[in-house]
Amino acid sequence: MFVVTTLAILGCMAMALVRAIKGPPLFDRMLAVNTFGTKTVLLIAVLGFLSGRPDFLDLALVYAMMNFMSTLAVLRFSRFGNLAKMDQENEAPDAL
Repeated sequence: MFVVTTLAILGCMAMALVRAIKGPPLFDRMLAVNTFGTKTVLLIAVLGFLSGRPDFLDLALVYAMMNFMSTLAVLRFSRFGNLAKMDQENEAPDAL
C-alpha cells in the first residue's frame, strides 16, 4: 500500500514539475514549485515511515518551512524588486 502511495506522490511531483517548466505566468510557476515542495515533504515522511526512521519527519518539517519561506521571498522579490524595502504606498505609517 505504501508503495502505491509513493508512486502516486511521485506522479503528482512529475505533473507539478511539468507545470513549473511549461507555465507562462510567474504565479503559476511558483504555485507549481510550491506544490512540488509540498509533495517532497510528503515523500520524505512516507519514506521515513517505510524505513522505520521517525527522524525523517523532522527533516520533512524543516524542508516545509524552507519551502514556505522561499516561496514568500520569490513572490515578494517579483512584486517589489527587492527583499529589503517595500514600496512607499505599502509601508506602515510611522508611530507618533
